[in-house]
Amino acid sequence: MSHSTGPAPMNPPPAERPGAVRTSAGAVTPLRTDAVELTGGLLHEWQRRNRVATIPHALTELRKAGNLDNLRRLSEPSLGEYRGRYPFLDTDIYKTLEGLAYELDRSPGAKEFYEEAVTLLEQAQADDGYLNSFLQDPGRTKQPWEDLGWSHELYNLGHLIQAAVAANRQLDDPRLLTVARRFADLVVRKFGPDGEEAIDGHPEVEMALVELYRETGVEDYLVQARLFVDRRGHGHMKHPFFAAEYFQDNVPFRELPSVTGHAVRMAYLAAGAADVHLETGDESLLAALERLWDDMVATKLYLTGGLGSRHADEAIGDRYELPSERAYSETCAAIATMQWAWRMFVATGKSSYLDVFETMLYNAYAVGLSADGTAFFYDNPLQRRPDHEQRSGAESGGEPLRRSWFGCPCCPPNIVRWMAQLQDHLAAERDGTLFIGHYADARIDGVSISTAYPWDGEIAITVEHAPKALALRIPAWANDFTLSINGTSSAIEPHDGWLTVGELVAGDNILLRLPMVPRAHGSHPYLDATRGSVAVARGPLVYCVEQQDVSAAVDDLVLDPAEVTKARAVPMGEGVVGLELTTGVASEPSSELYPVLQGRSAPGEPVAQVAATLVPYFRWGNREPGAMRVWLRGA
Repeated sequence: MSHSTGPAPMNPPPAERPGAVRTSAGAVTPLRTDAVELTGGLLHEWQRRNRVATIPHALTELRKAGNLDNLRRLSEPSLGEYRGRYPFLDTDIYKTLEGLAYELDRSPGAKEFYEEAVTLLEQAQADDGYLNSFLQDPGRTKQPWEDLGWSHELYNLGHLIQAAVAANRQLDDPRLLTVARRFADLVVRKFGPDGEEAIDGHPEVEMALVELYRETGVEDYLVQARLFVDRRGHGHMKHPFFAAEYFQDNVPFRELPSVTGHAVRMAYLAAGAADVHLETGDESLLAALERLWDDMVATKLYLTGGLGSRHADEAIGDRYELPSERAYSETCAAIATMQWAWRMFVATGKSSYLDVFETMLYNAYAVGLSADGTAFFYDNPLQRRPDHEQRSGAESGGEPLRRSWFGCPCCPPNIVRWMAQLQDHLAAERDGTLFIGHYADARIDGVSISTAYPWDGEIAITVEHAPKALALRIPAWANDFTLSINGTSSAIEPHDGWLTVGELVAGDNILLRLPMVPRAHGSHPYLDATRGSVAVARGPLVYCVEQQDVSAAVDDLVLDPAEVTKARAVPMGEGVVGLELTTGVASEPSSELYPVLQGRSAPGEPVAQVAATLVPYFRWGNREPGAMRVWLRGA
């Protein structure tokens, strides 16, 4: 079983390190990892927290949970039985390794864990290339490939490939790539054009196989990815426990009427299909992806960018089925949807995909991690009732809010890897034009950016090595902006969300100001759960009220949209900006759950006013448990 080559010398990172998505196809080309460096501000702080707190915490929890022992026991049976209830726990190692590839020299304990895990994976891999610590157990009755609908074997392979590609690109270490290719070659032999017409119950391997093709040039991997996309919806999979819609297997991908089923599966499948389009030019895939995306954004996304409105099946609901207190909005779904969004931006160059990406990044994704970086939300509701007891990760009991780990810990390692590679998703280029998709203190391929974004909308750019042109995204929320070049006001108008500045020379200074005016949001009349309610946002951040920050009961607050624009930005420490505004307090409601209405029903006038401080949604849940609302009753 052992194929270990022993520890590899840790060479300095290669001078040129491709990012997470390495393609020259599409409308724009992602920049290399070494071309982008976060130097300050919120995203930089998130990455620092990731390396000094979240990664060490995750390594401790993975060891404690037995993930490494599950691999070790294949050669040391005395360690006992497989630990954990799920067949995909190897992926928690793979996702962590993908993050470690970016942070190996900067995170405590990272090198030791990395070396131990790589060695164990080399030793555990079967002679034919198969690798799955759950199903390689000789005492297990279920055999490899017996239950593709539920065993997650190809999902495991997908995360292994992504870790391997990251290690090869960021560390110049090919050991994991060798392991991943042996497993991928087995899959090509077994499920390729002349093999079994099968698919995995959990999409993810599709985009990984495309990235493996990009890394190696072996076309078999691209062909296999396309086969897996094209086979879905043709009856090639038995559906254990759930209906075909749960697996996006009810109709062929190109015929899906809307995003459906398990939210993480849906977004991973779409991201893989986008990768297949990028490398094959299949316009039918792009047309389906654009249609599905537009429908999702118009009818199925939460204001925070969260995807998935049903705790049952961790699933996407019907159009406009978006309850606040029962929002599932799994953290993994936010990461998967951002991966889809990035690929759609690369394919089309459209800024609208980055608008949604940004909303997810600062809200639906960021809320999944505590301020100290060591506790997590699995699901991310937009409301917490006063008598609620939070139960996350499909488990009973546990802490009343965030948890240090889960029995199904897919989200924490996913946060680790996504935090580590944030810089790979900030910018792109096309024919000499540098596209700045997200704003942060950073050095990006010849330009330096200084900004307090997302707390402040002033973005100062210094040109060090002039690109042919610089394209700056004007976010959809920004109704106005000002631009000056070397101190002179400019009247350049944006086109399709991009403000393009040309004829640059080294030393040029560009100042973009995006007004950070608080705004009130309503919801579509078909969205019953929040009809007549008001939510508050400022820049890309959605805000919420926690009970600790208002003297009246959160459920009794009434907000006049006109008051939102009067909200005052207030510092809350650690650079965080809160919003202080005046809200009404409703009169005490009837004790009847369903009172009889007399004539025309209208909400009563507020009987008092109170000051409330709203916090960024991603910061809620870092204090003692209490009520919370994103949507307040509208005046």
